Amino acid sequence: MFSFRTTLLEEQLDKSLTEGRVGCFCTQNSWDAGNGRYLYDIFRERGNLAKIFSPRDTELTPDTNHIEFSADGLKDLNAVVVEIQDVGTRYFNYTRDVFHLMSVMKELGEASPSLYVVDHLNPAGRTVEGSMPAVECESHVPRVAHRHGLTLGELVNLYHSEIGAKYPLHVISALASESLRRLMPWTIAPASDIPGLFTCDMYSGGGLWNNTNVSPGIGTPRPYEYFGAPFIKPDRYDPLPQPAGVLLRPCSFTPACGRYAGQKCYGYQIILEPGAEYHSLMHTLQLMRYFRERYPEFELQDGFFAKLADPALADFVEGRLSADEAREHMKVEEQKWIRKARKYVLYENQPYRIK
Repeated sequence: MFSFRTTLLEEQLDKSLTEGRVGCFCTQNSWDAGNGRYLYDIFRERGNLAKIFSPRDTELTPDTNHIEFSADGLKDLNAVVVEIQDVGTRYFNYTRDVFHLMSVMKELGEASPSLYVVDHLNPAGRTVEGSMPAVECESHVPRVAHRHGLTLGELVNLYHSEIGAKYPLHVISALASESLRRLMPWTIAPASDIPGLFTCDMYSGGGLWNNTNVSPGIGTPRPYEYFGAPFIKPDRYDPLPQPAGVLLRPCSFTPACGRYAGQKCYGYQIILEPGAEYHSLMHTLQLMRYFRERYPEFELQDGFFAKLADPALADFVEGRLSADEAREHMKVEEQKWIRKARKYVLYENQPYRIK
């Protein structure tokens, strides 16, 4: 059973929400600016809030957190209400936690609570990049493109179908709330490493640096805009791959945490010119190939190929496929994903690829 609802969560009359035991699976993005309260306050005031599942640390604790839970903690609930801010890329930890939750709920069978998702707009927009996983990939990741162009509600609808879940799923429209219409999706940082306006445009490619020995600027104020390492030697005459509308400024930074914490790194800042459409995944893979050819110290580390989950793109990074062949492959795969995604779109605007 699936429903898409265009009125506020607190206006839903389902018995599981008004009288049942409710668990709230949420992050800081569940704050309602209009009423000055968090999602769980609705049920706390009603007297039927049973559990809160939230990140284990404070919202800006360095390194991305997870939302922890157990099957036993779900069994006595009548409803689980999810509200997080997805960031448009399939390897975002909190979204993977939602998929994990859905998989565990499926295993509960008839004992599973109903699932409600308070949707948010996607801060990365409807732009699509990359391919669906072609090989075994990270756990709790559905078959979606690297940058998928969907909202969390749409992703959950897709995953519910993919895993054959039987429990009821209800999505509350992102347009139902005046608060969500007023606040831009990045106003409240979705995670400690997704701090602002441009981060989501960089993350579909930049997130892959986390599985190399190059820092994507984690531990600085501008993660995924900055990237570098102690062994990189930037020079303005370097023949770096540089798409139209994109500038690469040589820079240095010292991360406060994460890889190379306290060490001086050298690298580049990605600067997008106004109006530029940036294909972060393709550009990042080009940069990785360049670093692999230039720096013997550069390494692709544990989890890289599972996160990429595309042998053709892996061949490009390792020099076995040309850039033109990689672009053509990506074009075909993006078109495949868009055809699949259309079945799950809940809003008027559609996902599209950068041409």
